[in-house]
Amino acid sequence: MELNQSNPRNSGLKAAVVVLALLLMGSLAYMYKLNQDKSEVDSTLTKTMTEKEKFQKELEAKIAEYDAAIADNTALKGELETEQAKIVELLEKLKKSDGNVAEMSKYKNEYVKLKREMDNLIAENNLLKEKNTSLTKNLDSTNVVLSNVKTANDTLTAKNENLAKTVEKGQKLSVLNLTTLAVKQRSSGKQIDTDKASRADVLKISFTIAENQIAKTGERTYFVQVIDSKNNVLGDKKTETFGSTYLPYSFQKTIKYENKTVQVQEDLPVKSISAGSYFVNVFDKNGDLVSKTSFQLR
Repeated sequence: MELNQSNPRNSGLKAAVVVLALLLMGSLAYMYKLNQDKSEVDSTLTKTMTEKEKFQKELEAKIAEYDAAIADNTALKGELETEQAKIVELLEKLKKSDGNVAEMSKYKNEYVKLKREMDNLIAENNLLKEKNTSLTKNLDSTNVVLSNVKTANDTLTAKNENLAKTVEKGQKLSVLNLTTLAVKQRSSGKQIDTDKASRADVLKISFTIAENQIAKTGERTYFVQVIDSKNNVLGDKKTETFGSTYLPYSFQKTIKYENKTVQVQEDLPVKSISAGSYFVNVFDKNGDLVSKTSFQLR
């Protein structure tokens, strides 16, 4: 009788254990499901944030690309700056957004349109840049050619100037054998050489103009200057002006030159001259000293 009474109690206990086990399993399953859902949400959020960051970096790269294109300073600079401002505005919107799927989709669609316009502008800007580079190279080449031409012209001009100077120098007539002889003029007309100042009443001055085949023919004028030891000019004492220079001279001599040797002689009357050193200078029509000599009288 006692064994039969204990069976119902055991059955109830077993049933309670089964119920508790089922409840525990249900709780564990529910907790697992919650944890899995949380992981999926975290993964979705992480993925969304990663896409936002990538998109943000892409926009920043495009802004930098615009900066480089604007720096080229082509005719499209204004348009490039306008389109860059649109990208900057889109980037600011993205930074302020939550980065949800709807916003990301909206901003990416807007970016596709902006990128299409940007690609066209960048391509056109690169083409203009290439043309500018080509024009610059052509301009540089032209400048080099012009520089070479100028150098050649300068060289030719210098050569012509040197040649002209050489020809001018070659055309100058050489005055040689300048001599002065003091004489006493007698009433009969005869002239007697003397080296005494008290007896001299004429100075016979002579010089030779050398032959020069490349010199121009025509009249040549020379100014002869005779100076005594006291720096007095003998003779006519006339003055010729050469620019700002004044030349006092004793007499002027004009001859006809025909590319042949010419002997020039002139008598300079003197009166009561003193003993000492005398200096004779010959100047051409330009005032250049072409010959000089000196002599002594007792």
